[in-house]
Amino acid sequence: MASLADLVNLDLSDCTDKIIVEYLWIGGSGIDIRSKARTVNGPITDASQLPKWNYDGSSTGQAPGEDSEVILYPQAIFKDPFRRGDNLLVMCDCYTPQGVPIPTNKRHNAAKIFNTPKVAAEETWYGIEQEYTLLQKDVNWPLGWPIGGYPGPQGPYYCAGAHTNYSTKSMREAGGYGVIKTAIEKLGKRHAQHIAAYGEGNERRLTGHHETADINTFKWGVADRGASIRVGRDTEKDGKGYFEDRRPASNMDPYVVTSMIAETTLLL
Repeated sequence: MASLADLVNLDLSDCTDKIIVEYLWIGGSGIDIRSKARTVNGPITDASQLPKWNYDGSSTGQAPGEDSEVILYPQAIFKDPFRRGDNLLVMCDCYTPQGVPIPTNKRHNAAKIFNTPKVAAEETWYGIEQEYTLLQKDVNWPLGWPIGGYPGPQGPYYCAGAHTNYSTKSMREAGGYGVIKTAIEKLGKRHAQHIAAYGEGNERRLTGHHETADINTFKWGVADRGASIRVGRDTEKDGKGYFEDRRPASNMDPYVVTSMIAETTLLL
């Protein structure tokens, strides 16, 4: 017998050109994902083929009730793994009807930074190690903990980071180690600004213990996981490569963190 999910998610691509597109965006908290679906004519191969849409921003904490419309701009499409077939997920960012990015639209400023000629020419690479905890279904309890067990008190929070590995074209080429050291020096000069943008509650994690640097102290080192910035042994040996910014928290906004690292190291 087919389940309701099977019936809802039928692959109808053999009998119709129409597809379902799920528009997704970041909600008012800055960390919640909202979505709504519409049916469009397929096939769709690029986000630019999709129409802008709107939603009630007063219901998501992103607009007042008397002027509630927020406009969705499609930016990137992906195959829908839930509905399958030719159906799509589309990632959107959000604007006022006048075309002004709303406060929770962090992608807009990131795109401006990444599209500047100097940043674009450096072909920045990022590898984000976002840590997380798996919870058991239907109960607010970490996976693997015995039901009725007595865990210790909250903390320490060292498993709540989003270490961000970063390199530019110049860093990856011969002589790149000098470029890396210059970039790290620039990051040190803006330590307070980066900490302010690197995630809420980060002071509970960056204690100077458990492979973290103290939140008020900037330092870097080779193979030093107690530093703000870690450079790998291979990078030191090869004279080129990448470095790891160990300060971002796991609840960080990747648009904010990645664009800020690029701005500090390449534009300032």
